[in-house]
Amino acid sequence: MLKGSKTQKILLAGSTGYLGGYIADAIALKGLSARLIARNPRKLEKYESGKIEIVQAEVTKPQSLFQLCNGIDTVISTVGITRQKDGLTYMDVDFQANMNLLYEAKRAGVRKFIYVSAINGDKHRNLKILEAKEAFVDELKASGLEYTIVRPNGFFSDMKEFLTTAKKGKVFLFGKGKHLLNPIHGEDLAKMCLSLINEPAQEKSLGGPDILTQTEIAELAFDAVGKVPQIIYLPDWLRHLTIWVLRKSTPLSTYGPLEFFLTLMADDSVAMRFGERHLRDFYFETARTL
Repeated sequence: MLKGSKTQKILLAGSTGYLGGYIADAIALKGLSARLIARNPRKLEKYESGKIEIVQAEVTKPQSLFQLCNGIDTVISTVGITRQKDGLTYMDVDFQANMNLLYEAKRAGVRKFIYVSAINGDKHRNLKILEAKEAFVDELKASGLEYTIVRPNGFFSDMKEFLTTAKKGKVFLFGKGKHLLNPIHGEDLAKMCLSLINEPAQEKSLGGPDILTQTEIAELAFDAVGKVPQIIYLPDWLRHLTIWVLRKSTPLSTYGPLEFFLTLMADDSVAMRFGERHLRDFYFETARTL
């Protein structure tokens, strides 16, 4: 049972995603009462127990959510897409699907809604991915429900791209590679999300324990794959040109995630340090499977 709680039940949306999976693990480990939803419930069968129920539902289809929040104290949503697929847009999923959850949460009298957005999302609303997320953040704040907006820095899984390119022999960085970030492991962020259930309404940016430059991250990647670092620094004007070309010549499903990555990598992204998992360890673990 959660600190300071009586009878609380969590509804977790996005259970089959990267972060959602770690939150589901943490719920099961703590023995919390929860309802996990998924389009394919068989993916969540391992969690089913006396305290955890698995329900088939699609957040993009509001009719499938009817009465799903009955008896729920807190909704946690990690719902969102990085790459558009199945004909769905960022507004379809990051905004409207979460709105469907919010409508049902309000109808059922849910106390709190925890939503996972992205670091600096409020500062980069011009990016298509973040435009949709922040539109939902606005609606959640105005909903009358207690809320927490979690803004994670890059996940360790996002940093895997450094490993992939390092294994090929070269890593390309824009500028001088001095921008700072502290990516966080999903397991650590999951623990924080659950700890915020009984905390007051807030927006919380979170990162991992290690603050590193992009160059240092690249060097860790080369170390993990056992290669001598070869880092190529590209002029920043080329980054701007790349974004412009992508916007003009590729569909949103292609340029959306690249626009997001190229924009956020051009500035420091340092959040409150939290967690016990270190990027170096993740790199060496992951390098064995590349």
